[in-house]
Amino acid sequence: MEGEANATLHPSCAASEPPYSEEHLQSLDLPGRFLFAILTLMTLIANLVFIEEAVYIYRKIPSSKRSIIIWVNAAAPVIATTSCIGMWIPRSTMFTDFTAAVFFAIVIHKFLMMMIKECGGQKLLLRRFENGHFKISTGPCCCCCLCLPRVRITRRTLFWMKLGTFQFAFFRPVLMFLSIVLWTDGNYAPYNLSPKGAAIWISCFIGVLTILALWPVAIMFQQVRTLLVCKKIISKFALYQFILILNHLQTAIINILAMQRIIPCAPPLSSSARGAYMIHQLLIMEMFLITLISRVVYRRRYDDLEPPECTAEEDGDNKQTSKIILNGTVSEGGLPRV
Repeated sequence: MEGEANATLHPSCAASEPPYSEEHLQSLDLPGRFLFAILTLMTLIANLVFIEEAVYIYRKIPSSKRSIIIWVNAAAPVIATTSCIGMWIPRSTMFTDFTAAVFFAIVIHKFLMMMIKECGGQKLLLRRFENGHFKISTGPCCCCCLCLPRVRITRRTLFWMKLGTFQFAFFRPVLMFLSIVLWTDGNYAPYNLSPKGAAIWISCFIGVLTILALWPVAIMFQQVRTLLVCKKIISKFALYQFILILNHLQTAIINILAMQRIIPCAPPLSSSARGAYMIHQLLIMEMFLITLISRVVYRRRYDDLEPPECTAEEDGDNKQTSKIILNGTVSEGGLPRV
């Protein structure tokens, strides 16, 4: 029976490499070509929306926040663009995935810096939370360790938090470069997760670095979400989380199903190539929607937070200039008007 199954198996189902773009495009039927056109149009629209939003941010947002907000907004259009390229050219999947992963690693660091900037910068943040403490028993690293003590908010703790996200932005490109070097020598295959292959060890190391990078962002969000509620930080964090889940968790689940051949092959696409093809199509649609929502969330102009000492001064001034109405006569500071 196994011999008959192998005899009827299409050669492309056992192929280790995805097909060339010409072969893939020729195999598409009319609905498939229509879907290609729609997804490509969605990618184009997402990029045009981002360019328009970047011009708005450049003109309306202060220069201290401008580049950070543009970086964070660019995550969805960049992932949509790399997915569109991978959809058209199946053999470029490894490189497009690497590009999107490296870019999002930088976005994680930029999102942490954006929350600090929205608080007025590091100095004002330290002044606002002078006697405050970070709650470090939060996800994704220590959400179950409720016994962990709170850490005082100081310049040193902020440095370690920024270092936690920066290490991911630094090591992710290094590991991607190492993967490409090993791939050229035939020692790296993205879908070969055997212990003897390099992919499993690099993926595990990246997983640890990812958790260590997401942890400071979650800690900072828990601390400033009440202060920055007027700047829609909860909506911005939700968009960031959606991109993270869709670009990493969804991709990992589909890749595992493809490697186990639960996703069947569809000539000329093998199971792994078809899984990547499905990932690209889903990401284009999802990142298109996130780009449109991001435009609504980030386009609004928000007033800067008042410095903490100004609030205290205003409270004191209000007490000193309190008005008292006595017998129909208004007096300031207890002194009757003449």
